[in-house]
Amino acid sequence: MVSAPAQIPTSFGHELRACLRCRLVKTYDQFRDAGCENCPFFKMEEDHERIVEVTTPNFNGIISVMDPSRSWAARWLRIGKFAPGCYTLAVSEPLPEEMQVNHLKLYLATN
Repeated sequence: MVSAPAQIPTSFGHELRACLRCRLVKTYDQFRDAGCENCPFFKMEEDHERIVEVTTPNFNGIISVMDPSRSWAARWLRIGKFAPGCYTLAVSEPLPEEMQVNHLKLYLATN
């Protein structure tokens, strides 16, 4: 069963950002309006400052994945269990250490 697809970026300019945890690519406005489909525990749509903390405009390449569970490329990039959508091949910075700790707390609080 394929999960609901993530929003496709509405433009491909300098306003694109990638989630530092799952590498989903969307515009800042899309993260503000709907958050990250793979990381709902970040609650980006509720805390707009968090968007800047957990996303980055510094990434390399984009791949669009329609059926991550069946895509060899998605499995190779370790995004095979995420929502269909556009992902970066590599981000240029890690998730901040403070958010790595908070990430686990936020994840556990929502499950």
